Amino acid sequence: MGGLWHDVRYALRQLRNSPGFAITAVLTLALGIGANTAIFTLVHAILIRSLPVGDPSQLYRIGDLDDCCVNGGFINENGDFDLFSYDLYKHLRDSAPEFSQLAAMQAAIYSVNVRRGSTVSKASNNEFVSGNYFSTFGIGAFTGRVFTPADDTAGATPVAVLSYQAWQADYAGDPSIVGSTLYIQGQPVTIVGIAPPGFYGDRISSNPPAFWIPLADEPVIEQQNSMLHQADTNWLYAIGRIRPGTNVLPLQQKLSASLRQWLVTEPAYAQNGGKSEIPKQHVVLAPAGGGIQNLQQEEGSGLRMLMFISGLVLLIACANIANLLLTRGAARRSETSIRMALGAARKRLIRQVLTESILLGCLGGLAGLGIAYLGTNMILSLAFPDSTSLPIHASPSLPVLGFTFALSLLTGVVFGIAPAWLTSHSEPAEALRGINRATGGSASLPQKSLVIFQAALSLVLLTGAGLLIQSLRNLEHQEFGIATANRYVVHLDPAGAGYTTTRLQALYQQMEQRFSALPGVQSVGLALYSPLEGNNWGDCVNVEGRPAPGTNDDCGSSWDRVSPDFFATVGQPILRGRGITEQDTQTSRFVAVVNQAFVKKFFPKEDPIGKHFGTIDQRYASSFEIVGVVADAKYINPRNPVRSMFFRPLTQQFTSYKEASAVTGETRSMFINAIVIHFKSPQQDADALIRRTLGSIDPNLAIVSLHTLDYQVSDNFDQERLTARLTGLFGLLALILASVGLYGVTAYSVARRTREIGLRMALGATRSSVVSMVLRGAVFQILFGLGLGIPVTLIGGHFIANQLYGVHAYDLMVLTVAALILFACAFVAGYIPARRAASIDPMQALRSE
Repeated sequence: MGGLWHDVRYALRQLRNSPGFAITAVLTLALGIGANTAIFTLVHAILIRSLPVGDPSQLYRIGDLDDCCVNGGFINENGDFDLFSYDLYKHLRDSAPEFSQLAAMQAAIYSVNVRRGSTVSKASNNEFVSGNYFSTFGIGAFTGRVFTPADDTAGATPVAVLSYQAWQADYAGDPSIVGSTLYIQGQPVTIVGIAPPGFYGDRISSNPPAFWIPLADEPVIEQQNSMLHQADTNWLYAIGRIRPGTNVLPLQQKLSASLRQWLVTEPAYAQNGGKSEIPKQHVVLAPAGGGIQNLQQEEGSGLRMLMFISGLVLLIACANIANLLLTRGAARRSETSIRMALGAARKRLIRQVLTESILLGCLGGLAGLGIAYLGTNMILSLAFPDSTSLPIHASPSLPVLGFTFALSLLTGVVFGIAPAWLTSHSEPAEALRGINRATGGSASLPQKSLVIFQAALSLVLLTGAGLLIQSLRNLEHQEFGIATANRYVVHLDPAGAGYTTTRLQALYQQMEQRFSALPGVQSVGLALYSPLEGNNWGDCVNVEGRPAPGTNDDCGSSWDRVSPDFFATVGQPILRGRGITEQDTQTSRFVAVVNQAFVKKFFPKEDPIGKHFGTIDQRYASSFEIVGVVADAKYINPRNPVRSMFFRPLTQQFTSYKEASAVTGETRSMFINAIVIHFKSPQQDADALIRRTLGSIDPNLAIVSLHTLDYQVSDNFDQERLTARLTGLFGLLALILASVGLYGVTAYSVARRTREIGLRMALGATRSSVVSMVLRGAVFQILFGLGLGIPVTLIGGHFIANQLYGVHAYDLMVLTVAALILFACAFVAGYIPARRAASIDPMQALRSE
């Protein structure tokens, strides 16, 4: 230990004596380690961290896919059930005593209107959960209490548990909130407790729930939109705590058999050939220590790719520091040789060099923590721009600190091995020969190899960044089929303000009139949902005069409800027939406007105008008459082709459905979620104007969100934008590091060859020939690096192919541009020391030698 401490003090003295080298090395490492730590902070928070609950290893989810949020019938083509109705959840709970507790939670976290006393309503996130929700997770209350089984029974007083974050942010930590009454969706609800500070729910979400309410209160809160007692409506996830010693595979098989037994008893699953599909239905038991993995499945591939890319940047940084250490080692070879001549052991020399490199790594890690904190904040703001209570923090946790420390040690060892090995192989006799007078024809082979390695990795990163940037550009500038300029989208919830279907038409008319009368407004459109807001309604289409679709037939179509001016407002032209008009009322024939994809799918060789179709069942196949065809537009996922879609008037509610779930779905669809307002020109005060107008219509209509349509469309690409920007940043950093590395090696080579270059010039070599000679060595290294990097780049493109849109993983243009950029920067980095070499005075060089 005494010797180790001596090595540390010696390393500190060496760094103090070379402040330029120390600062350069620490900053280089700080960038590499900081980038890796920032990405790992997100990886740990999203992909690795367990829920802050009791014994998360015992938690298992029935289901393993990101299926959301309300589905009817069979869930997936492969028979994997991940969503459950309330009746099915109870059946599985009662048939599986292997779970000490099995909790249910709403798949979608919806916004609800919340009002306290006489204050103005505001939108907050809510989640309906079973009464054993908190006890399943082993969570108690921070203050007050959590739910008891008695709270989750029909007729019980509606209660809610408030999250700690919402308590602090929305109610200023007021202790009197516990026991008080809030009005949620216009219904009185008693707050019985506050959840613990670290608990954010059953999943990581950019907007976690502010309230948890028992499932039994769902009919009270949702009124006519309730789904609780619809056996064929799947809208719940299930997580349970398995008893110790339970074998997961037999339990999974038992639950699958129980699922099939229940499906046979439900007519909705057995009709239209559904019986033949029941035998393949099953469930998968997945570990749920990290909660519902929706965000993990969405962001996982991107985060893993960023972790790999940041690792490449760190390798390039290590190569740079290794080159610097090799240069210092070469400059100190005389000292090393003398020390060996005086009896120093090789392993002691290796240990001293490694100690210095590890010390540099640790200093770089400390500086990298600051960069990581700033970088994590930047990444979170880019990845989740609208989040108000994200349960991910930039401050490093103990696992992140441990990762940074281990990475710093590993980094120090990686870039210190080669210099330590070469330093230890100095020969004592070299000190007597005057090693510092050796001319040396070129830089050492290890230094050249490191530059080649840097060039190859830089090409990989630059090409990857180019592919992702081109993919993002293709996504953002594709043809969406709508116009977005000067358009604003207001999201709201009329049901939460106490409106029923009988009052909706008067409200919609007032909205259209009041917003249309605003100065500068060209048109106003109301809709169940607007384009690319992340919402989708879909049903199986039954065409009149054709057989009922089978379970394996692709009969699905998205649909929306819109007002007469909606198509004009979003810039979606009518191609044939007509659009929705004010004459389409509850007493007129029921109509629909379809898009081109709908015609291509269901009427490929027919004139669709005047044709009839329906949904739910073949007996409703004559429900809606097609009166127009609208141009295709992307409403759901901008990465996928346009889906078939039909549009129905907000003024027509189909009342002939017999199925309870169909009746509820039809009723829910009458409540708009979006108002799109088209201004004739840009408006500076549009936000305040819209809020004042809506408040004057009804102050209880809380605004869930208000953005431009441009912003709403752009919001679909947050992950791609984050990945492209970070990859581009890492590619730029790699390019700088590689250029600096080449510059350093070339400059060192010139310095070592001063006497040789002086002799050449004294014997008649021209300045241009000297520049050419030096540049040849630099260009050779880059060309060799490009030759090595191209096949690696082509292989790497295969692994990011699923991240790309409209660009091939082997895009020759992107690869060529990346290679040219790298070559140009390398040429400049080599040209500077080459010019310096050409300016050497031959006589001065000979005298100095």
